[in-house]
Amino acid sequence: MPGATPNSLISPLAGIRVIDLTSVLFGPYATQILGDYGADVIKIEAPGGDPTRGIGPSRHPGMAAGFLGCNRNKRSVCLDLKRAPARAALWRLIDSADVFVHNIRPQKIAALGFTADDVMARKSDIVYGAFHGYLESGPYAGRPAYDDIIQGESGIAAAFLARDGKPAFAPSVIADKSAGLIAANGLMAALFQRLRTGTGVYMEIGMFESMVAYTLLEHQFGAIFDPPEGATGYTRLISAERKPYATRDGYLCMLPYTDQHWRAFWDLAGTPDMADDPRYRTLAERTRNIDTLYASTGAALLARSTEEWLGALRQAEIPCGPINLFDDLRSDPHLQAVGMFRAYDHPSEGALDLLDSGLRLNRERLPVRRHQPVLGEHGSEVLREAGLDDDAIAAALDCDD
Repeated sequence: MPGATPNSLISPLAGIRVIDLTSVLFGPYATQILGDYGADVIKIEAPGGDPTRGIGPSRHPGMAAGFLGCNRNKRSVCLDLKRAPARAALWRLIDSADVFVHNIRPQKIAALGFTADDVMARKSDIVYGAFHGYLESGPYAGRPAYDDIIQGESGIAAAFLARDGKPAFAPSVIADKSAGLIAANGLMAALFQRLRTGTGVYMEIGMFESMVAYTLLEHQFGAIFDPPEGATGYTRLISAERKPYATRDGYLCMLPYTDQHWRAFWDLAGTPDMADDPRYRTLAERTRNIDTLYASTGAALLARSTEEWLGALRQAEIPCGPINLFDDLRSDPHLQAVGMFRAYDHPSEGALDLLDSGLRLNRERLPVRRHQPVLGEHGSEVLREAGLDDDAIAAALDCDD
């Protein structure tokens, strides 16, 4: 695309102000996405800051890796909302905001006086986002929820039980991140609705419910019918044979999917007659016989080295790839070419490698406009923008800025 891309075309939420009371990962990941799209995200932190400020390696107290990963493109204000001057300051920030979000349990946000009814009564055109563990309309409302709990309750851990004979957690905060993505989508849909109608929107997301929908998307399987036409659990995904394949000298991942893929694979394996085996001729038959199919495939792959197989499979256009370690990703030639690891000079933390979002708008990557903030770094600046005088600012702030 010739010429420089106007900033408005790669920062579509420029001019949108978000007051963000979320912490840990579910909410901060969602608001970082809004910040990446250009929103002015003002992170309201309690004294002591977001708990992730203490998770993982760090160069300075309060700026640990867990915080740096999901808090770029934000400003930080430290307020103790148990104190009246801090609550008054928050109301002034809300007056200038387009979005207000929190992941505080219903009973606690009510005690602070910032429920959806409270906020929308004062500012009727605001998008109010409530990030809950469980939707308010059910009996679990108000329970605390973290990633491990939701992985267990939503069926993710049980998928390992079905495959391996015992439950397990995915070694990633998959519930926090997935629910955060869904929440970011919901907030942007709410902003679009506000643009069309001029009225505010109350958006509630339940981490439990969103992850049940996420997990059962494929695992509802035969139970999508009433009465069921089969058991729950997508058979291919819970097969004990679905795993990285061993080769003569290592491992690879491979997924022939179409009939053409499988014919090409059996040719490479030297067993072309397998393509005419009635158990494997169609996708439906392969799904019904997935355990024996994958076992036969695994046995065939032991005959060559990983590099030999990857070369042959790519030549045949069969989807495949290596098994990368975390540290391998930094030297991956494709990731290097697209700039996945972005060198960034943080004013207090020094050289960082920030992850790219993997998304392009008008062929441009989303800009890093603001560094991850020190706790309370922008308190005076933000409150002054909201019209508070020096005395009111001093009364409201609880952290050095």
